[in-house]
Parts: sequence; structure tokens; C-alpha cells
Amino acid sequence: MAQAAFAPEPAQPTEPSFDVLRWHDEPWTAQLALDLLPETNGPKVEVLSGSVIVTPHAGIDHQSVERELPYLLHRAARRAGFWVYPEINLISGKDLFIPDIAVLRVSGGGRAAIDIRQAVLLGEIVSPGNRRKDVIDRPREYAAAGVPFFLRVDLRNRVPTMALYELTDGEYRPVSAAAAGTTFVMREPFEFSIDPADLLDEEAPPEDPDTEG
Repeated sequence: MAQAAFAPEPAQPTEPSFDVLRWHDEPWTAQLALDLLPETNGPKVEVLSGSVIVTPHAGIDHQSVERELPYLLHRAARRAGFWVYPEINLISGKDLFIPDIAVLRVSGGGRAAIDIRQAVLLGEIVSPGNRRKDVIDRPREYAAAGVPFFLRVDLRNRVPTMALYELTDGEYRPVSAAAAGTTFVMREPFEFSIDPADLLDEEAPPEDPDTEG
């Protein structure tokens, strides 16, 4: 009886590469992802419960908020001694999270990732395709990690709303909220206020089919 041909193990890449996703069949950890996968300005690459989760960029409204809000928050946070970053690598045990907004107790300068215990507030901008993750799953994970505050920005129907939650007895409890046309105000972990309407760009004009191509 003929023996099956020997199939060698695939060669491991000498530099970080997404090819590793094809042959690495052991549970993933945050450190493995940071060591084996390349840095990217494209999709988010996170690790949750041993699995790699790849998420494409959200819509342009999401990007508008992610451009404006961290910048404004950072200016206010520095006066209280905090640092604000959009989409940084946060290590929580074996998991790797990339929140839309992170407020840290220390500067992250020079680092590829930072421990979630340095986060005083984490924020998510709700995307239609990831609504459960942004509204239910991710806040639950941040609460379990002991992050004191959670900020949610919801863009449903292009009417931005903001809500701040504080960790109390292991769960996030609402502290303040506001919709477009009113003022969102928070006192902790630092003072900050904004009309959520200011976070979105004006709606794009309809495309002219005569100018396409």
C-alpha cells in the first residue's frame, strides 16, 4: 500500500506576517499577536478568548468622530494629568483590545501596547455592524478588567448621542448623557463638555452619475 506523501510544516515567516493566521492553530494571546502579526493602519486586529478578530474600518461618520473627539478630550485630559489616544493596543491578560478611545493615567509614548490597568476611561463609537460588541460585549469586558469609566458615542440616524458610565459594584452605571443639539457634560475623570452634533461632518452631497469614472 502506498504511503501518503509527507506534508512538511509550513515555514514560519521570519518577519511579522498575516500568513501566520493560516498555520498557527494554537490559542492566540495578546503577546503572540503583537509578536507575530504586522502592525497595520488597516483593519483592527484584536484577540479575544484565544481567537484573532479582524474588523474592517467603520464608515466615515465613525472616522469623523474618531478624528475630533480624542483630540478634544486630550486637550481637556492633559489639564488633569491624563493622556488620550485613539485605537491603541491594550493588553488585558491574554486578550488584546483596540478601543476607539483610551484615556490613560500614563503616557503611552514609545510603546507598542499598554496594560489595560493604566486605562481610566475607554470609549467606543457604535458601528451598525458591531452594535452588540460596542453596546454590550466590550463594556462588559472593560468592566471585568476594572476600567473605572466607559464612554459610548452612538451615531444612529446621524444624530450623535454620548453617554458616560461609571464602574460601580462591577457594572457600569450611567452618569451623564446628551444628544445632538444639547450639551454633554462630564466631571469625572476630568471636566469636559461638548455638543455631540459638533462631532460629525456635514452630510456628503449626492454623487453625480455623470461625473463617475
